[in-house]
Amino acid sequence: MPQVLLNGEYVASEDAKISPMDRGFLFGDGIYEVIPCYQGKPVGLNLHLARMNRGLSEIGIKYHADSEQWTKHCDFLQSQVEGDAVGIYVHISRGADSKRFHAYPDHITPTVFAYAFAIPPSQSLDREKAKSFKVVTKEDLRWQRCHIKSTSLLGNVMHFQQGQDAEKDEVILFNKQGFITEAAACNVFVVINGEILTPKLDNQLLPGITRTIILGSLEKHGGFIVKEQDIPLETLNEADEVWITSSTKEIGAVVEVDGRTIGDGMPGPLWKKAQAAYNEYKFSF
Repeated sequence: MPQVLLNGEYVASEDAKISPMDRGFLFGDGIYEVIPCYQGKPVGLNLHLARMNRGLSEIGIKYHADSEQWTKHCDFLQSQVEGDAVGIYVHISRGADSKRFHAYPDHITPTVFAYAFAIPPSQSLDREKAKSFKVVTKEDLRWQRCHIKSTSLLGNVMHFQQGQDAEKDEVILFNKQGFITEAAACNVFVVINGEILTPKLDNQLLPGITRTIILGSLEKHGGFIVKEQDIPLETLNEADEVWITSSTKEIGAVVEVDGRTIGDGMPGPLWKKAQAAYNEYKFSF
């Protein structure tokens, strides 16, 4: 059986045990990351660790993820999974207390857990072979601190299930003002008239690492017009292309929104150029 990391030790997955009094179990009181790796190289490791440390600090968990240490952990955990495309799941909870009580307890030790799993290979640039997605839209009913990558994911899970119930791949969310926030498990990009638009960062959406690397890659490559701004939901009706982005999807082309075909129903030409730019630079951040 593959080994996992639990509180500084590598143990067989079936032997990994966490107390039912752990606040991650009782309250979803923790922070997590998913780090994609290809051919043994992690994508955006330092960006993921920096975001995790910001989240831990914001919710008052006394743990700091060290880059050198976690590079070694990622190397070992990747060796536990066959294949060249591996995801590393990292989960830091506040730890186990002797009682269930809402306030942050003092003097408990955070629980640190990580394991590796197979993820899809990097996106093909062949429009015929690339993975594409069909989505629906729903009003965003989650909490108002979506910029924290909390393990409290029930709001996201319920929205994602709405897509599953509709036999679609994802759900693009919009706020009460009618602006797109993000998807249940992804960030969102919209292409219209040659311009690449994505919602500006605030408390309503996660600052995705893939989103950050895409923006940086497009800037490094040059030749793209990119804007971070409010995007009205109705913009999707005029969109030439729509993308959803995440660590395991990279840039996923959306070919249908609420039953309406986007473009010619295939990943678009700007998607191909953006994915190529991402592939070129994704290990440099």
